Amino acid sequence: MYDGPSDQNPALTELRDRLRTAMEQPGRSMTALGRGLGLGRTTVHTAVRRSGPPPSKRTVVILARGLGLPVAELVELWRRATERADPASVAGGGAGPGRPIGDWDPHDLEVHPAGTAPGSGPRAAPGGVVRRVLPGYVSREHDRVLARAVREAANGHGRLVVLVGDSSTGKTRACWEAVQPLAALGWRLWHPFDPTRAQEALDDLHRVLPRTVVWLNEAQHYFGDPVTGERIAAAVRSLLTVPERGPVLVLGTLWPKYALRYAALPAPDEPDVYSPVRALLEGRTLIVPEAFDAPALAAAVALAESGDRLLADALTRARTSGQLAQDLAGAPQLRDRYEQGSPAARALLQVAMDARRLGAGLHLPRAFLVDAATDYFSQGEYDQRADDWAEAAFAELARPVHGKQAPLRRAVPRPALRPPGDARPGEAPAGPAGTVFRLADHLEQHGRAVRGDLCPPASFWHAAHTHLTRPDDLYRLAEAARACHRLQWHHHLCRRAAHAGHAGALLRLSRARREAGDHPGADSLLRRAADAGDVDALLNLAERRERAGDTAAAEVLLGRAVESGRPYALLHAGGRRERAGDPRGAEILFERAADAGDPDGLLLLARDRKLAGDLEGAEALYQRVAATGSPLALFQLVFMRGAAGDMEGAEALGQRAADAGHPHALLQLARVVEFEGDVERAEAICRRLVAIGSVPAMLDLADMRERAGDLAGAEELARRATRTGRPEALLHMARKRREAGSVQEAEAWARQAADAGGHDALLYLAELRTEAGDTQGAETLLRRAADAGHADKVENLPAIAAKWRYGLDPDGTPTLPWH
Repeated sequence: MYDGPSDQNPALTELRDRLRTAMEQPGRSMTALGRGLGLGRTTVHTAVRRSGPPPSKRTVVILARGLGLPVAELVELWRRATERADPASVAGGGAGPGRPIGDWDPHDLEVHPAGTAPGSGPRAAPGGVVRRVLPGYVSREHDRVLARAVREAANGHGRLVVLVGDSSTGKTRACWEAVQPLAALGWRLWHPFDPTRAQEALDDLHRVLPRTVVWLNEAQHYFGDPVTGERIAAAVRSLLTVPERGPVLVLGTLWPKYALRYAALPAPDEPDVYSPVRALLEGRTLIVPEAFDAPALAAAVALAESGDRLLADALTRARTSGQLAQDLAGAPQLRDRYEQGSPAARALLQVAMDARRLGAGLHLPRAFLVDAATDYFSQGEYDQRADDWAEAAFAELARPVHGKQAPLRRAVPRPALRPPGDARPGEAPAGPAGTVFRLADHLEQHGRAVRGDLCPPASFWHAAHTHLTRPDDLYRLAEAARACHRLQWHHHLCRRAAHAGHAGALLRLSRARREAGDHPGADSLLRRAADAGDVDALLNLAERRERAGDTAAAEVLLGRAVESGRPYALLHAGGRRERAGDPRGAEILFERAADAGDPDGLLLLARDRKLAGDLEGAEALYQRVAATGSPLALFQLVFMRGAAGDMEGAEALGQRAADAGHPHALLQLARVVEFEGDVERAEAICRRLVAIGSVPAMLDLADMRERAGDLAGAEELARRATRTGRPEALLHMARKRREAGSVQEAEAWARQAADAGGHDALLYLAELRTEAGDTQGAETLLRRAADAGHADKVENLPAIAAKWRYGLDPDGTPTLPWH
């Protein structure tokens, strides 16, 4: 209960008098004042009446600001007034500081955001609300220790635990998960924060009621100042040791450097400024490891496989390092730094994104990044660049986000230390390569998503040709240029890679020379590639020697290819043994290829055994390959059971495959069953697959219903498939509309498929535009496909292919003759 009228509490009397005097100025009313400040009339009246409990600190601060009074002086009066009041009597609903745990958003407690809900975020529809979500939680060893402290607090014992770990290792999230059982028991949570963390803690720790969690995240802000830290440590100790104050649970987090600072004993001639903090924390800190261990990673994988998209995304980058928490914490900030950065910083990031997605190595030379950035600026941005724009941009991008990640950081490659003379084909010579930078893994992945349909500008290709020296980088970018139909840059980059000794580039140039009719030049390049150990070149040269009748030389070349251990070389050699009538030799090579990761040879052997009537031997081989997850082997097993009349066994085997994530075999069985006339059974199989969300099964079932005359059922299934947003479903609907004679609707569906990432839809649209006589529209669509790395689509429209014979310039215009 409140300890008496205000005349027994001088500080409270003075506080109310000063508030009342200010309110009684002419033209002021309690109702208008409360409305203007967002306070109720009753709240304002209670703050100034002569009896009753003191007002809350929040009310005092708001009134002081609104009335033009010195806030600090009134807060000090309030603190002195409340020191004489029973904690339960202070205004604020009859409770101490804080609010029910269930009323808190974890992000307001400084749990790092990891992502937004689908349909939310910066790309959401206008007026949409950004909804931050947390990934599933993986419990680790420190969580079990923390959970024990929470149980003890729930059982009436005051506890303090401070989690110690580097930035973004999951400390605050661990605290949030730990207190959830207390929410159901009616506990409150208080996070001292305003006007400063330390000030509110000093002001209100004495008001904390039993069954409260005191949240001291980033505890250095509370304990770091030698003066206030000592007072806060003393107040926390009192909270934990005075029986009538408890139970309370105090949770904090610290970086290791602060924990070490507070634990260190001073030199004999130095003051011991952290003695109270050290005494408070002794035996109450808990280490949070930097990385997830193997069991924690396995648990994270299980959550990802059950549909946790945030964990699944983070695992693609952080599974090897185990630093999942850091990746999750840093990802949103990295995206913000990309989207909200300066034009120069954004240009450098886009260069790095394009380089990585098109095949360049991890370490990108500074000179390449700077020169390549030229065409990533708008003309206005380019004109306004300062002389030191690059230095400023690199400095901006070097500043880290949560998890110690920087968008683009300077890197120091480790030297490859090998015995003298152990040079490897395609490897750049050892030695300094100047300053190099590495793009953050998350931004690399983000770049693939947001820039995957774009062809880099001319400055990118020119800088790559000028500054990149690693043969692998040059060759991969040459192949990317070819995939984008930038044939001139493909040629020049390929020549640079070949000059540096890249075997694949030599082989590519050899083929180009042969197509141009220069057979001696092609043979010379092919021999150079074979001498460099390229397996494709060795196999190609072996075939040429064999056709020329030089069997001995062919055998030597083939033997060199087999020695590489590459699966396709083993398959090639096995096929040759099989054609030569040496089945045992072929089987040995196919076995080696399977052990090296390619079971296609065993599938050939299984097929041969089946054709020879050895069904048991064939099934044994198919079972072995099916164990690797091969859909083709699974289908063959299903088909063999069905062909043997064991349809139930075939379906059961197909269902097991579907349950394991391989529905193709069961769908193929449905197609075979329908072809043989059992439509009812085929539809039943498809319906089972539809029930687990198989889009191909929806489309197959739609076709079956259409053939059965159920047009309404077919339409509903097709529309259900399109609602998944899968490009193949949208394109299926486009084809159906075209068959029905509605070309306009067909185009609309095909455009949706193209926008969803279906590059086949671009070709389909180009064909529709060509039929309509819109050659320019068809070119625009094919250019989109080429920009996205699907230049193979160009050959399907001969008139455009002829116009683009020499390729495209980076800006998309047809290249003039250059060879």
